[in-house]
Amino acid sequence: MTYQQTLDYLYQQLPMFQRVGEAGYKPGLERTEALAAAMGNPERTFRSVHVAGTNGKGSSSNLLAAVLQAAGYKVGLYTSPHLKEFTERIKVNGQDLAPDYLVAWVERWRGYFEEVQPSFFEMCVALAFSYFAEQQVDIAVVEVGLGGRLDSTNIIRPLVSLITNISFDHQNLLGNTLPQIAGEKAGIIKPGVPAIISQTQPEVAPVFEQKARQEGAPLLFADAHYRAELLHEATPRTTRKCYT
Repeated sequence: MTYQQTLDYLYQQLPMFQRVGEAGYKPGLERTEALAAAMGNPERTFRSVHVAGTNGKGSSSNLLAAVLQAAGYKVGLYTSPHLKEFTERIKVNGQDLAPDYLVAWVERWRGYFEEVQPSFFEMCVALAFSYFAEQQVDIAVVEVGLGGRLDSTNIIRPLVSLITNISFDHQNLLGNTLPQIAGEKAGIIKPGVPAIISQTQPEVAPVFEQKARQEGAPLLFADAHYRAELLHEATPRTTRKCYT
């Protein structure tokens, strides 16, 4: 298979949420767990940070990866969707996934895919974890694709979970109220794993507090402890401040 044929196989032969809507969304972790097991559970070979939320999860993931790389770690980054090229979804130290690796990986597992029929997103997650394991990353920053509780990325056990702010998204799949949506995002909070909530939102804060208590997970609302301040001198005597 060529690189383009491989992309065609991924996009056309298997369902994709962006192309066919709900028919391409297969909630649950069973297929991803089966894929990971068949591949030797690559997600257990590296440390990770898990990032969910409605707004800001992509930028937070990229920022975290950049900070970790600057600190000297070999860093994997998994985000979705891509902007121009599929390989942008999976990076190691800022470098996109090698197309040759993608072609070889799909050829190796194609028979298994056609047997178990995983979703497009499940395949992408398995690809990312396999690549990170083979590249021997020190740590991977993994962005949730949709929701959290039933998202394919939720098979990892991270060092820390981060949830950015919550607003209405994918209501047909995640719920019609902010607490319902927050409940799906809170599904990445795992037993004993610290969880960071970027913004205190009164309507959904109790959802995270209850989930953290249930899992025995340390919980911190970042805006209650930290403030980021950007100073920019627009003119010699003017300073602009932006608080987040």
